[in-house]
Amino acid sequence: MPLPSLASLLAPRRRRLPEWWRSALGTSLAGLLIAALLVGSLAGSWSDRTQGAPDNVQTISLVLSVASLAPVFPNAEPAAPTYLPDDWAQTRPHQQGSVWYRSRFDPPSGTAPDDLLALYIARACSNVEVHLNGHRIYSGGRMVEPVTRNCQYPQLVPLPAAWLKPAGNVLDLHVQGHALDRVASRQRAGGLSELRIGPQEQLAGEYATRLFWSVTAVQMSSLVLAVLGCVMIAMGWMHRREAYMSYFGWLALAWALMSARLWLRNPPWPDEVSEFLVLTGFAFVTALAVQFLLSYATLRSRWIETGLAVQWVLLPATLMLAGPANTFMMAQGWSTLLFVEIVLAAGLHLLTIWRRRRTDFWPMALAIGTAFCLLCADIAMQYGVAGVPRTSFLQLCMALLFIGIGARLLQVFARTLLAAEAGRTNLESRVQEITAEIERNFAQLAELRVEQVTEKERKRIAGDLHDDLGAKLLTIVHTSESERISTLAREALEEMRLSVRGLTGKPVRLADALADWRAETVLRLSQANIEADWRSPPEEVEQLLPARGFVQTTRILREAVSNIIKHSGATHCKVRCAIGDRTFGLTVQDNGRGIPMELDGKLDRGHGMSSMKHRAKQMQGQCLVESGPGYGTVIRLTLPL
Repeated sequence: MPLPSLASLLAPRRRRLPEWWRSALGTSLAGLLIAALLVGSLAGSWSDRTQGAPDNVQTISLVLSVASLAPVFPNAEPAAPTYLPDDWAQTRPHQQGSVWYRSRFDPPSGTAPDDLLALYIARACSNVEVHLNGHRIYSGGRMVEPVTRNCQYPQLVPLPAAWLKPAGNVLDLHVQGHALDRVASRQRAGGLSELRIGPQEQLAGEYATRLFWSVTAVQMSSLVLAVLGCVMIAMGWMHRREAYMSYFGWLALAWALMSARLWLRNPPWPDEVSEFLVLTGFAFVTALAVQFLLSYATLRSRWIETGLAVQWVLLPATLMLAGPANTFMMAQGWSTLLFVEIVLAAGLHLLTIWRRRRTDFWPMALAIGTAFCLLCADIAMQYGVAGVPRTSFLQLCMALLFIGIGARLLQVFARTLLAAEAGRTNLESRVQEITAEIERNFAQLAELRVEQVTEKERKRIAGDLHDDLGAKLLTIVHTSESERISTLAREALEEMRLSVRGLTGKPVRLADALADWRAETVLRLSQANIEADWRSPPEEVEQLLPARGFVQTTRILREAVSNIIKHSGATHCKVRCAIGDRTFGLTVQDNGRGIPMELDGKLDRGHGMSSMKHRAKQMQGQCLVESGPGYGTVIRLTLPL
């Protein structure tokens, strides 16, 4: 065995990854992208905590605060020192309404007199008004119910140079927020982040970064998810058997609608209604997620469907019975229950596809694992185990995850359609082949039927000829007083017997046919005083000759012998028989005067010669005639066996 060359050993081998490996790799890349976006979001959210402020940017983290409904800072009421950020979920969980914050500051060092200063507020939930030296310079929206919802929106407030003092400026912030008990998530409880004062153009970059990760990115992903959901719903409608596509489409659309509160900052209803709608929507989202996981695994349970339908009614009913003051408590209980339902459905889904479609296991396992981590982080935040991020990381990352799963489903569906189209094409070609084969078989059956009917009719005619005409000719042979009539009757009887033999259709052993032909030929030539030289193959011949071939060959040989006797004037005749694997040859040669020159080219005009060639052609053979004046005549007959 030759040894492999060094180049072949060093050359890289191109191996195609299995389908499930390629799917898992694609899902892993999507997970890494989500993780990168999450890290970037969190880094942008807490950059003000981890990075030191520049020299010309002043960070305010200690203020005076007082809970009051007064239109201005209540100087008469006692104010308490408060460290920022002030998260009401921890410092004042039962505070409902407004809180005033006061701070004194001097313009940051390093700023030029003509620099435009601004106040940057990373988070003020739910809305904020800003007063500078007794003048209201900014309002984020409505400060009475329904309060403007700006929890996810950062605020950049320009500080008018006309109202700034060289030192001792008083900054009052009026925050209108909601108590933790009355919201469904800690992120929507009231609070105020650290304050930053510095040049506006410098703070604008930080403001734009946080605005993108907190609002714009979520809105963009929600739009993409909504479009994807509509596409999946339409595809599920067109392909009713793929029910999981409809469930996922409605799931994506429902999650996109859940993010619509970022667009709707000034709802026309109170905050209690918004929290009720959001929490009720999670029951709908959970039901769709469970149905998608089960249907994608080709599972269905009437009990689960009934339980999900009952849950849609039970969740809002318990919220109404508990009242707005217990919204967060009910949200914790229901979110835990919904989380458990999704985990159980995901486990059942993974177990089923591991047994049935292992190629889909790893992509779905990675996607479900990512979603599980995100939901665990959100649950930990709601129970106070983890801190409250200042961006909607759950909405953003889940939207991106849904987009990745939707792209994967579309890819799988497209491959399925291509495979189905290829299968349909193959099926059509196969149907055409089978149809053509059936038509051929039908034609063969029809031919066989015609042949059977023809064979039956031949046998009937042969029987009639043998019984009626043969008996009459035999009577003439034995009773006729005329020798000529008796001879003609005997010849007619022989011809009739030959025709009957051909009509019966029974094949003849070639050895028997050669014996009959030799006996007849030698007898006729000897009666005409012509020496006959007949030579057949010495070995035993086992081939069979069809009945029709036997009859036609007999008549061709008779015609050739008759021509020798009547026209050649020959004294010697040679007959040679040759048998191949698939052919039979018969050569008849005389030493007569041959065919005259004036008849050259006109051999086919005679009835005898033309009939011989016509009979050979009917048997897919050929009959050749060679002759010259004084050289005799040679007739070569070749027939297929």
